[in-house]
Amino acid sequence: KSSFADVSSKEWYSSYIGYLEKYDVINGYNDGTFKPDASVTRAEFVAMTVRYYDLFNDVNKTGNTVIDALLHTVENNKADLSYIGLNPDLKTILLTSHRRENFGEPIRNICKAVLELVEKNKDIQVVYPVHLNPNVQQPVKEILDGKERIHLIEPMEYAPFCSLMKEAHIIMTDSGGVQEEAPSLGKPVLVLRSTTERPEAVEYGTVKLVGTDTNKIVEEVQKLLDNPDEYQKMSESVNPYGDGLACQRIVEIIKKELA
Repeated sequence: KSSFADVSSKEWYSSYIGYLEKYDVINGYNDGTFKPDASVTRAEFVAMTVRYYDLFNDVNKTGNTVIDALLHTVENNKADLSYIGLNPDLKTILLTSHRRENFGEPIRNICKAVLELVEKNKDIQVVYPVHLNPNVQQPVKEILDGKERIHLIEPMEYAPFCSLMKEAHIIMTDSGGVQEEAPSLGKPVLVLRSTTERPEAVEYGTVKLVGTDTNKIVEEVQKLLDNPDEYQKMSESVNPYGDGLACQRIVEIIKKELA
């Protein structure tokens, strides 16, 4: 992560803040109520920039090119997942969890929820590409290793992981990237965190924050398994991050600007 302090060293930063101040977008920058802070990441600064400039129609919205890459990969680079040993007759739940904030009790709670879900639902199977960090490996293997219909596998490269997302029925994750990508494949995403840097996804209904409480996770997954309307509502929500045409729009915009 690059901090706001890093960005503030840029020559354009002061000019940009002055621009926002001029249009009363940010009040009180000069009196100290708005200061560069290392707790603000470059990504958050960029998001702020886009939103503020959009007020003055200086930004062309194209969508995220990662959605283009995802859809291209799924269509053209389908991976062989037979090594995992999935049962085609079962619904697959894909789980990823590796964030530092979930180390310790949170990841243990997540694993307990997975175990309870598999025991309650004989028609599901769970696939978990387990991060190599010992803080993830140890509790995951202690609780889930060797359990029926739970597949703990090595971390995956991008193309196979895209194929696995495509095969999944539900995705549980603490990954920011998955929150952006999975909805384009029509997959409900349950976020194993209490906050997210992708608030648009929550607003559009493509993801739901469920945290790391075992009972809450079980409740929300069970709801999607039992209620077709709830599942459809999430799976058919529009992905705010793109539709696969971002690259095309970018090229068209550049051509227009250079013409």
